[in-house]
Amino acid sequence: MGPKTVRNRRRSSKITFVCLGVLCICCAAGSTLPATAQTSHDVTGTLILKEKALLKKPSPLRGAFYVSNAGNEMMTYASRSTDNGLNWAPYRPKPDFQAGLPTNYRRSPYPGFMDPIRNVLLCLVFSMDRNDIDRNVVEPEETTTDSYIRYRVSTDKGKTFLFDEPVIQKGDYNFKHPLEGLHLGKNAIFLGDQGCRPIRTRRGNIIVPTQMSVLDAKGNVETFGSGWDYYHCLMLIGTWKEDNRLEWQVSEQIKADPSRTVRGLYEPTLAQMPDGRILCVMRGSNGLKKDPGYKLPSHKWYCVSNDGGFHWSKPQPWQYSNGERFFSPASMSQLIVHSNGHYYWVGNISPANCQGNSPRWPLVIGEVDPQSMMLIKDSVITIDTRSPDESTGMQLSNFYAFEDRKTGDIVLPMQRWQPGDKYQWVIYRIGTQCPGPSELDNRHDGE
Repeated sequence: MGPKTVRNRRRSSKITFVCLGVLCICCAAGSTLPATAQTSHDVTGTLILKEKALLKKPSPLRGAFYVSNAGNEMMTYASRSTDNGLNWAPYRPKPDFQAGLPTNYRRSPYPGFMDPIRNVLLCLVFSMDRNDIDRNVVEPEETTTDSYIRYRVSTDKGKTFLFDEPVIQKGDYNFKHPLEGLHLGKNAIFLGDQGCRPIRTRRGNIIVPTQMSVLDAKGNVETFGSGWDYYHCLMLIGTWKEDNRLEWQVSEQIKADPSRTVRGLYEPTLAQMPDGRILCVMRGSNGLKKDPGYKLPSHKWYCVSNDGGFHWSKPQPWQYSNGERFFSPASMSQLIVHSNGHYYWVGNISPANCQGNSPRWPLVIGEVDPQSMMLIKDSVITIDTRSPDESTGMQLSNFYAFEDRKTGDIVLPMQRWQPGDKYQWVIYRIGTQCPGPSELDNRHDGE
């Protein structure tokens, strides 16, 4: 996780870069990463940076999502648009679930997920019921012990929600012990960043990718000597009931090796492949007390499920489809299943071994090979990177990407963050050039 609040904002201007080529783009926003070897798989589509627009305030598309499986109506939790995000009107869903709660209780909804078959809107909510912690504190240490997940469901395109309830596993579980391995007040669970998107599997289940802090044998938060929070990944697996609630189960925990990633595995992102396998890509980290010299290689990690998300392979460093490994900092990322039938990944790739969270630039996008489930190196382009006059501590992270239904572009409304909480608001549009019309395969794992 990273900085998410605004304290200072630089005056900005709007700059647009338009790409007319079909193979790559090189501009002030970035350039293609060098390709040193051909992959063993054909690159069947081409990614193009079409626009980088610097804004004076956050784009209204920041955190926006579609509210049905067809059409151009979108919403945030404060406004709605009927014309694909061009114009917005203030609107807050009803009822107000925050009303009547103690002042500092937290309810932070994530962008909604449309079930592509049931056509209902699912909203996951980061929650913490602690009135002794000021809500203006962005990431209090109690996140590791007291945060949990609630969910809401709407059948009228997000105008009203039927309920707001905690996720509790079926069986002998309750609010204080909602899931296997979770005991609120001792350890906690949450989604991580906004790239942690639910999917619907071919079996019809909803999978919510989460991270959970770990308890030691004495029931205390386990850090494995890192000096920081430590997480395993856990999938919440929901089955729809007639009343539009979900009956919840959990996967086995996806456990990290403490000797290889010092903060565990967290901020998982998912995509189901055409053959039904589910790819999970996760954030890891080096550094801290266990690795002060940053000797551990910095990777994104991956694992695979062959049974709809209940069991997972042993986590390994994620790599290019040609077998080459790449470096990536401790930062979130996002897998995107596009309507053109292709799979994309957005995240940070570094030319050298990283040092914990840094550097969180450049920001890149590339195509994932659905057979090997690895990143196709020759497809990767740079969306944006640090300019020579910017701090090495600048960050291009903490984003939520979505596919524009009218254009097919991948849209990233986000911020360019610099130390001192200096934000430059920006929106990127990435075009996807693919031969021939789209042939969807009824995967049911996107919006």
